[in-house]
Amino acid sequence: MDRRSILSISAIAASGLAMLPGSAVGQQRTLKEQLVGSWTLVSTEVTQADGRKRQDFGTNPKGILILDSGGRYALVQSKVGRPKFKDAGNVRLDTPAAELGEAARAFAANFGTWSVNEGDKTLVRKYEAALIPNAETQETKVTVSLAGDELKLVGTSPAGVRTDAVYRRAK
Repeated sequence: MDRRSILSISAIAASGLAMLPGSAVGQQRTLKEQLVGSWTLVSTEVTQADGRKRQDFGTNPKGILILDSGGRYALVQSKVGRPKFKDAGNVRLDTPAAELGEAARAFAANFGTWSVNEGDKTLVRKYEAALIPNAETQETKVTVSLAGDELKLVGTSPAGVRTDAVYRRAK
């Protein structure tokens, strides 16, 4: 075999290996590429600076985190069993502030843009809008760990409050 034939066979073999789903070569995706998609909330735990822990959304929270390939995200989290409004016909604008506030305490929502720092494996989200208006325009930075279809996000606020959130890739 001449040198050109060997190079052609090598190039074909290499491109074929890269396309195999189980191939280590085919799995060399960036962290950003691995994060793109929809993730369902499994758990959240908040640890106060003094070590006290709480689960703001209960032991069986509902939620979704959507990270699109264009750098946009949406996040919604809710506690199961939030109190219903007294008047079943109520809509948001007609609901008394106390009832709406109680329902909102067990709910979080925000959206905006996201990026990844591949070097330190962190996810940065910049809020465009949020249930809590004070959060708008702020950035959050969380450490990312991936194991199969499980995503863990860990962040610590300037006040020393740590939040651990676990998601599972939506199917």
